[in-house]
Amino acid sequence: MNFGPLPSVDAAAVPSEGFVLDVREDDEWAAGHVEGALHIPMSDFVARFAELTEAVEDGRRVYVMCRVGGRSAQVTQYLVRQEIDAVNVDGGMQAWDGAGRPMVTDNGNPAFVL
Repeated sequence: MNFGPLPSVDAAAVPSEGFVLDVREDDEWAAGHVEGALHIPMSDFVARFAELTEAVEDGRRVYVMCRVGGRSAQVTQYLVRQEIDAVNVDGGMQAWDGAGRPMVTDNGNPAFVL
């Protein structure tokens, strides 16, 4: 199912103050995530969609992230159809980690990509 070109950006090009939406599951998030990211697992996304719309009512761009880019591509496609400025982060957290971008955990353990 292809609805035309999906807006996407390389992990290294996400601005440090960019608004990141992480759609991975809870165990993946716990292993390591982008500091300040909004975490809404793809499985909960439709039910929790209002959390995102409230966070971006100022119109800022949403950088959508998963592990490698597949789930986030689906969510990005959905957001674009809702007229939200969203871009898929190519390669997801694996590319983020590979680019040496910082990751954190909620429990202080060393962060890694699950």
